[in-house]
Order: sequence, then structure tokens, then C-alpha cells
Amino acid sequence: MNKIHDKIQLILTSLPQKPGVYEHLNREGITLYVGKAKNLKKRVSSYFQKEHKSGKTRVLVKQITDIKYIVVENDFDALLLENGLIKKLQPKYNIQLKDDKTYPWIKITTERFPRLISTRNVNHGDGKYFGPYASAKMMHTLIDLVRQLYPIRTCKYNLSLENVESQKYKVCLEYHLGNCKAPCVGLETEEEYLTHMVAIRAILGGNISTVLADLHSSMKNASANLNFEKAHVFSEKINLLKRYQAKSTVVNPSIRNSDVFTIITDVQGAFVNYLKVHNGAIIHGHSFELKKKLDESEQELLEFAIMDLRSRLKSDSREIYTNIPVRISIESVSFHCPQKGGKKALIELSLKNANYYRLDRLKNQKLTSPENHTERILETIQNDLRLNELPKHIECFDNSNFQGTNAVSACVVFKNGKPSKKDYRHFNIKTVDGPDDFGSMEEVVFRRYKRLIEEEKPLPQLIIVDGGKGQLSAALKSLDKLNLRGVIAIIGIAKKLEEIYFPNDPLPLYIDKKSESLKVIQHLRNEAHRFGINHHRDKRSKASIQSELLNIKGIGEKTQLELMRQFKSVKRIKEASIKDLEKVIGKSKANILWAALKNP
Repeated sequence: MNKIHDKIQLILTSLPQKPGVYEHLNREGITLYVGKAKNLKKRVSSYFQKEHKSGKTRVLVKQITDIKYIVVENDFDALLLENGLIKKLQPKYNIQLKDDKTYPWIKITTERFPRLISTRNVNHGDGKYFGPYASAKMMHTLIDLVRQLYPIRTCKYNLSLENVESQKYKVCLEYHLGNCKAPCVGLETEEEYLTHMVAIRAILGGNISTVLADLHSSMKNASANLNFEKAHVFSEKINLLKRYQAKSTVVNPSIRNSDVFTIITDVQGAFVNYLKVHNGAIIHGHSFELKKKLDESEQELLEFAIMDLRSRLKSDSREIYTNIPVRISIESVSFHCPQKGGKKALIELSLKNANYYRLDRLKNQKLTSPENHTERILETIQNDLRLNELPKHIECFDNSNFQGTNAVSACVVFKNGKPSKKDYRHFNIKTVDGPDDFGSMEEVVFRRYKRLIEEEKPLPQLIIVDGGKGQLSAALKSLDKLNLRGVIAIIGIAKKLEEIYFPNDPLPLYIDKKSESLKVIQHLRNEAHRFGINHHRDKRSKASIQSELLNIKGIGEKTQLELMRQFKSVKRIKEASIKDLEKVIGKSKANILWAALKNP
């Protein structure tokens, strides 16, 4: 081990203070991690000079037995080299895209009468390629649109001049359906066919406005020449193209050739959305997930996604819009974080798509891997509430009383993020007179955890009290008495603005209203309220029944219990006949009860 330590120290001493890329290797010579640095010496040395918060980073550092590095001219070169090495080596501790598929393209062939085909294999020497497209569905939608607008062939015939002139082929069903003008038998010239291809190339390139202008001009000419049928055909094409454009038009049509990247993160990973904008229309869209490996920042994850996806999608956009600032620089490309206007609206649209994708992934995870889904939620709660432990066991308290009477409290228990109803508990307040919410909270918290300690049962990792600073302070008094302050985390939640209060912190925490953490906390609070209210109603109902029957002279507690056991309610007792009452409590008491109920 000392030899390895000495070897690492020697490497660190000799590292240059230059930009570059470094590799961490293990005993077997396998690359564990690839990183970039503006200053190789400072960045690589930092791994061995401080205690890391991330457990994964600590595990990585323990495995490092060798370090390789490559010096480059600038940060951009380092970024490109890092991206290439990650793809090639697939290091265990680097960020990885969850989808590593080959994207589909639309290809216009170089044949005499070019065809439009979809492909995942790109060879730029044998045709004109458009894309790649983030989904096959998006690509096929565009192909269908083009074929509705222009009658291009779908057959694989070799339409050489010799084959067409020799009448080698016959017209097919596509001709009879009006989807093709049969260039295979000479019914359409190459010049006419290539006119359509010019417009198709413009549409696939996102230049819909030029095509619309040409169609409008053709429609007007046909109408001026009284060829209304032809004008109607152009009109239908214009409407079809406008409907497609309406689905993809963004707020500001002046936005030209641009990329949009946005990111949202949770404790385990990040969700990135990419939009490709051309002439005011979104022509590509794609969402994907990134898995954190070493507790990377949101900025680092987005920078990785930008470089990786632009490389894979062959993007040449000169403008990139993001929802957070990034530190990377690409030659002739400018980065912006829009704050208002159409570009800001575009960012918000991209963020919506990223969040929709996140929700879909979480739903799928809940169905296919419920354990991972639960762990993800608990980690989110731990992160949002800054807890030291994963809150697998949470308990929540709520008090109820009616005008100061029949005070009760409820304790509900969640285990692994779900209600554990067999562990729910009711409390009748014993030591507090009148409507003292703080005193009630102090009593039930003390009783609950004193009993758990005496019975040697497991304590929760988190206590939630329904209320603000007052209820939280009352609960803390009980934890102090039991020497549990700091042993169990505790928070209060105030209903009005869903404020989260922490001990010794006068300022509340506001969790995102859409956060899974807040949803679980609200579920606990609402469940405690429901459980407490039900118990309170039962107690008030019993008190009402007891007072009404026990006020009758000659009717005692034993008689009242026998009546309630048989008839279940005062209403049924009042509706019972004298004979029914006699069967339960005897003739003498039945006569007393009958007289009292009939003549109150």
C-alpha cells in the first residue's frame, strides 16, 4: 500500500499546471474515471488532499493505483478529448447516458429519381441525410407529411433512362391512388420530379416558410389563370403545411438555427431535454436521463449532455440556450440563459418536457422496480430536509379538540414511504386542561417515545409535528426530557404556506410544491389529521350517548353498556319496543327507560 501511495504522490508532484484530461486506473489497469481540468495539478491533487462528502468518490479514491494524463491547448480541446475517451473506455464512475441508441435519419438517395427513405446507418457519400431524429415516430410523421404534399415514388426500381424508355416497368397501385406520377413509365419527367425534391429538401431542413411562399405564389397563378382545381390543390397543401408548422412553432419565429438544453435533477440523476429550433419551428426534440456517478453538479451534468448530444446529433447550431449557466466554450457558438421573451418561453417549454419525461421514468420505476422507487423518494426527503439518515421510519403527530373538550392526539407511522396502519396510535390527553395545543403536543410526544424506549422498540429517523414553531418547541421539550434531541430529527409543518420549521432556526424552509418530499410530508400530515378527527368524533359520540342515558335516574353504566351492545345507538334504543327493552335490561328498568325516553 505504501508503494502505491508513494507512486501516486510522485505523479501528483510531476503534474503540470496546464489544461488537460486525466484517467484514474485501478490495480488491473482498468480506467475507473476520466475527467477534464483547467489545471491538471490542482484538480487531480484535490482527490487525495481532502475528505470527500460523496461515498462514491471515497470508494473511487481507494481504488486508484495509477494516473494517466494528456495535456491539451485549451478547455475546449479537453472537453472534446474527455468526451471521446468516455465513449471509448466507458469508465465505471463517469456519467453515462441512459440511452445509447443509434438515431434514425431521413435519406434522399442519389438515384435518377431520388427516393425518401429512413435509415440508422449513415454514409454521407451516397445521399443527402437529414437528422438525426430523436424518435422514429417524429421521423415517420415528417415523411408522411412530405408524401402527402408531393407525389414521390416509394418503389426500389432502377429508373435509368434506358429502363424507362424500354418500358421495363408497369404502373403500380401508388399511381392509381394518386401518390405517384409514374416516372417509371415516363409519365413524369425528371425535371418535374426534381422540382418536388427541392421543396422536400427545404421542408426537411426546417425552411417551411420558403415552401409556403412558393405554394402561395403557385396558387395565385393558378387562380389568375382560372385553373381553380389546381389552385385548390395548392390551397390544401398550404393548409397541411401550416397545420404541421402550428404544432412546432415556438413563441418567437425569429429564432433561427439554435439548440436548447435544459436540466432538472434529483438525488440519483438528472433529466435533460434537447430541442432543435430552425426558423421559428422546433424540428427535433429529445429527453433522456443521466445517472450521477460521483455527485456531479447540475452544471457538470448539463455540460456533459451538451457536448455528447451535439456530437451524436451532428448539430451545427451557433446559438445554445440553457436554463442554467455553463462554463464550456465552443468555437463560433454562443451560450445564453434567457430571462424573458420568446427565448425564455422556449426554455420553459423544454423544462416542461424534461419534467414530463422525469415523471414518466418515475412511474415506470414504480411499476418495474418499486424498491428503487421508494429509495429514490426517501433519498429526496433526506436531501431536501438535510437529514443525516435515510428516513425509512417517519412518525407524525396531530392534535384535535372541540371547544376545549375531548382533547385527543394521533400518531401515524410511515415505513419506507408508505402508511403502516398497524402502528398508528391514538392518545387521550390526560395532563392538560382546556384547549392547550402546545401542552397536548408535549404530553403525547413524551408518552410515545418513553414507551418505545421502555419496550426497546426502534425509534423513527424523523418526527413531523402538525404546526409551526410553537408545536415544534413543545415537542422538543419532551425529546429533551428523554435525551433524544439530536438522536431523532424533528420538523414542524405549518398548514397555511406549507412552511417547514427546524429546531433553533427561526426561518422556515419552503420546499417546491411539486416535490415528492412535500407530497410525502403532506400525506403524513393529512393522514394524522384524518386519524385524529375520526377518534375525536368517536369520543364525542360516546360522551354524548353516555350523558343522555346516564342522566336517567335508575340507569347506570352497566345498563348503558348492555343497551349499547345490543342496539348500537341511542336512536335505535328510542325506536325499540318495550318488549325489546325488557329482553335486554328487565321489566323494571325497561319501564323506567321507556318513560324517560318517551317523556323527556
